[in-house]
Amino acid sequence: MGLLGVPGLRLLLPSPLRASLLVLRARCFPSRWAMFGFASYYGDHMVLQKEPAGAVVWGYGEPGAAVTVVLSGAGGLVVMKKTAQVKGPSGTWTTVLDPMDQGGPYALTAGQGSENVTLRDVYFGDVWLCSGQSNMAMTVLQIANASQELAAAARYPYVRIFAAAPARSNVELDDLERIDLPWSIPTAENLGHGNFTYFSAVCWLLGRYLYEALRYPLGLVEAAWGGTPIEAWSSPRALRACGLLGDAERAHLGGGKRGTPELPFCFNHAKLVPEGVASSPQTPSVLWNAMIHPLLNMTLRGVAWYQGEANTFLHTDQYNCTFPALIADWRQAFHAGSVGQTELLLPFGFVQLSTYRQQGPADSFARLRWHQTADLGVVPNARMPGTFMAVAMDLGDERSPYGSVHPRDKQNVAHRLQLGARAVAYGEKNVIFQGPYPTRAVLEVTRGLLNITYSQELVWRRRDMRAFEVCCSSPPSPCGWLPAPVVAVESRRVTLALAGCGGLVLALRYAWAEWPCDYQSCVLYNSWGLPAPPFLLDALDAGETPGRSQPAGGREMLLLPGSWFSRGI
Repeated sequence: MGLLGVPGLRLLLPSPLRASLLVLRARCFPSRWAMFGFASYYGDHMVLQKEPAGAVVWGYGEPGAAVTVVLSGAGGLVVMKKTAQVKGPSGTWTTVLDPMDQGGPYALTAGQGSENVTLRDVYFGDVWLCSGQSNMAMTVLQIANASQELAAAARYPYVRIFAAAPARSNVELDDLERIDLPWSIPTAENLGHGNFTYFSAVCWLLGRYLYEALRYPLGLVEAAWGGTPIEAWSSPRALRACGLLGDAERAHLGGGKRGTPELPFCFNHAKLVPEGVASSPQTPSVLWNAMIHPLLNMTLRGVAWYQGEANTFLHTDQYNCTFPALIADWRQAFHAGSVGQTELLLPFGFVQLSTYRQQGPADSFARLRWHQTADLGVVPNARMPGTFMAVAMDLGDERSPYGSVHPRDKQNVAHRLQLGARAVAYGEKNVIFQGPYPTRAVLEVTRGLLNITYSQELVWRRRDMRAFEVCCSSPPSPCGWLPAPVVAVESRRVTLALAGCGGLVLALRYAWAEWPCDYQSCVLYNSWGLPAPPFLLDALDAGETPGRSQPAGGREMLLLPGSWFSRGI
């Protein structure tokens, strides 16, 4: 019996439509109408996760039936064979392939009785999930040097791409509702389909740069939606951990109940229709439910995240909880969903916010940048292990036709991300992936100077009277921030003038602005061209701290993030 009970119809359908109808079957028909096959996001040209993990493969079938999964190489040579039982009442089957070395192509066949479905041109490599809002959704068509980037697509046939369609649901779904781009070999057309559609420029460039370093296949999965806050991508568990899921929201989300919402209809003039969900994409957990939860069975190598602009207007000062909570929750969920194949400390990279308005008086962008690091300034750190960050505050683009919040230089963003991925995810010891950060401060009271020692050699790109600021107020008074001009830059040391502050320095901050500097013109970089990240640090007198002696002619200050002042920005 073929699709929807019509003999032979399945054989006439192209794989993208077949995948869509599989999802439709899951939502609109009882299991006796089940179409046998793989889940929606498996397809020709896909990349499955290579060793040391095993790739999870799953799909639909007749409850109680046995399914045979065969991986074949050149000439049809059987590489491995697995069997699985279709579970009822879900009508799903799951198996885990033995770990495979990178390479291909392979054919992957699932069989149930007399029915067989085969995926071709399948490779093994590393699979990365790319998620977030509009800066992740910006396509290659929209970025700087777009024509050259699109023309280069043909040179990377082993970087495969897949894009989930934007979707939302009030309950957790087990499969994707819609797919914008099934697994594909990159072309100029599918990399630049349209503005904020597919394929993600940051995701593509990250994968391309990693391929150039690793020289084996990469699979890139895009799941992004513009204008969405972190709460929409967070599970109810993660939101509860930060006290953001109240009774009203719990009721709206159906109490976190698993399942599929009732659809008012399934066909309309023979067309597939989007899900009947009334929630907006800003509603808590609706994107987790529809775009992330369906992917949990996928074995992943890492995640890239570009989001936060929406949270400069919503729960900004809770982001230091919601972001670490999302990371921890996704890790646990992907580990469990892949039967332990996705590592528990899944590498998680993110882009620190870029810029918005040149003269923006608010500091919500600066606060959000700080909170993206869990108020610790750099990553990985104790609250965010296994993470890496691309600083982007120096990549502002005031003339961007998509608005200044959407800078077109995604090449530097992806370059900085891939440095972090190579260092953190792949363990390359000699890769410098972040800019210089303060390690010590000495206050010279009599001269009115503050000497800051950094972790790396410094490159001073320009003079800026307001890049550094100091707080001279005592708590609980609001801080009156004063500029601390740079008077000297040495190899690893910056000297600031403290006119008007005297000997009372309580806090220090750097690049604390919505638009800290013009394009690639912040004050401090390292010799690899990576900008010093912004920071907000308490400066406390070291006093008689064990193991520390006061320098001659000065008073050492302890630089402590996350204490009373940092929490009261």
